[in-house]
Amino acid sequence: MKTKALMPGIFIAVITGLAALFLSEHYGAPAMLFALLLGIALSFLHQETKCQAGIEFTASTVLRVGVALLGFRIAFDDLVSLGWETGLLLIVAIFTTIGFGILLSRAMGLTKTFGALTGGSVAICGASAAMAISAILPNNENKERDTLLTIIGVTSLSTIAMVAYPIVANAFGLTEYQTSIFLGGTIHDVAQVVGAGYSVSEQTGDLSTLVKLVRVSFLMPVVLMMILAINAEYKARKTLSNSEGLANSDKSSPGFPPFLIAFIVIMAINSLVDLPQFVTETATTVSRFALVISIAAIGMKSNLAKLTCVGIKPIVLMIAETLWIALFILIALLCL
Repeated sequence: MKTKALMPGIFIAVITGLAALFLSEHYGAPAMLFALLLGIALSFLHQETKCQAGIEFTASTVLRVGVALLGFRIAFDDLVSLGWETGLLLIVAIFTTIGFGILLSRAMGLTKTFGALTGGSVAICGASAAMAISAILPNNENKERDTLLTIIGVTSLSTIAMVAYPIVANAFGLTEYQTSIFLGGTIHDVAQVVGAGYSVSEQTGDLSTLVKLVRVSFLMPVVLMMILAINAEYKARKTLSNSEGLANSDKSSPGFPPFLIAFIVIMAINSLVDLPQFVTETATTVSRFALVISIAAIGMKSNLAKLTCVGIKPIVLMIAETLWIALFILIALLCL
């Protein structure tokens, strides 16, 4: 009975995802952005209809499956092949971008969780990181809205960067190797890194994609650190509430999510075992489609009235984070 109740919503999300992929292939724009916009257009289906349960399932469970399967795209050898200098540069760029996002978010009167969400998305892998981080953040009335804003923002900025950053690299006279590090280390989404890299040369495309996948590999360590930070904050609040004799209204702190364990196990298997190309390619395709239909479902859950009330601050925040990581890596490449 439960499966039957889920099917209408899942079916709608799958059809919307297929439509997004079709539009992406024919018009060259990101599939995830199309999926999100189409989902928003169909948001009425989530309101008190028999599709609601399936849409909720797709936006949560299917999302976690898609994130877990990202582990098939990464192997430990990828981390080693770039060398410790490039690895250190990426680590510093990622964590300073997240820290910058949190600090600037608070300075602008936004929540630090929104700063962590946008900073992590810009620093690691765009929409995929936004969904993974959103999955472990505490639930609140603005969580869906913030996730939507972040996905729209980072996807749009990533598309702009795909066109602009090769021009920037040429203007600063970067070598082919430096250009690869710059493109792979700064553009948010994998698809846009591929587009930017191969627009320069085949070698640049190969190396920039590898750099990007190394950035993606930091998704789970960052998510784990955020879980630990959330748990620590929850315990501190609980202790303060108990000491002041206040009722504790917070929900329990988040545990270690199964999709994170699955991601780590899959990445370890992919690193230690020479899996057939068919397996990795199939798993990657399934992961991509799961993320596309999950974004469509998140769009269906959206409330457009809330999106119109946020103002310009979130956009300014994401632009500032994008400029931070781009300038950080560009300056490092020019100075080293």
